[in-house]
Amino acid sequence: MALIWIALAISIAVPLGVATQSPLLAWRQPVYIIAGFAGVTALALLLLQPLLIGGYLPGLPERRGRSVHRIVGVCLVGAVVVHVAGLWITSPPDVIDALLFVSPTPFSDWGVIAMWAVFAAALLAMLRKRLRPNVWRIGHTVCVVLAVVMSVAHAMLVEGTMGMVSKIMLCILVIGAAAKVIIERRAWQFLMRRRR
Repeated sequence: MALIWIALAISIAVPLGVATQSPLLAWRQPVYIIAGFAGVTALALLLLQPLLIGGYLPGLPERRGRSVHRIVGVCLVGAVVVHVAGLWITSPPDVIDALLFVSPTPFSDWGVIAMWAVFAAALLAMLRKRLRPNVWRIGHTVCVVLAVVMSVAHAMLVEGTMGMVSKIMLCILVIGAAAKVIIERRAWQFLMRRRR
C-alpha cells in the first residue's frame, strides 16, 4: 500500500528535482522559470488524474478519488494557464505564433493542442450533468487522450529543464496510466451501443 504512494512520489519528485538542477535555469527570468515548472507540474498532474479516477491509489476509493480528481483537474488547468501566461510575459510574439500555429518550433503546435484539450476536458467536466452520459463520457475521453498524447509529444520535443531520462520515465507513466483507465472503462462501448 505504502509502496504505491512512494513510487508515485518518486515518479513526480524526480523530474521536478532534476529540473531544479538544470543549467538551463541560469540567467533565466523568474517568470520564465515559474512558467517552465508549471509545465512540468501539469505533466505530473496528468499522471495523477487517471490513477485517481481509476481508484488505483490506496486510501482513495473510487468515490473519494473522483472528488480529488476534480480538485486536481482545477489545479491542472491552473498549471497550464500559469505555463502559458508566464511564456506570454517573457515572449508574447512566440506565444502568438504558437497559438496561430505558425511557430517554427514543432513542439509549440503539440503544446497548444494539449492546452485546448485540457480546457475542453475541464469544460465537459463542468457540463457533465447537462449532457447525456454517453456523449459526456466519449467527449471527455477523447479530450483526455488528446491532452495526454499532445502533452507527451510537447514535453519530449522541448529541450528544457527536465532531464531526458526522468522526462521519458514520466511520459511513459502518464501514457500507461491513461491507457489502463481508458481500456478498463471501455468508453468506446457507449458509441458502439448507440450505433447498434
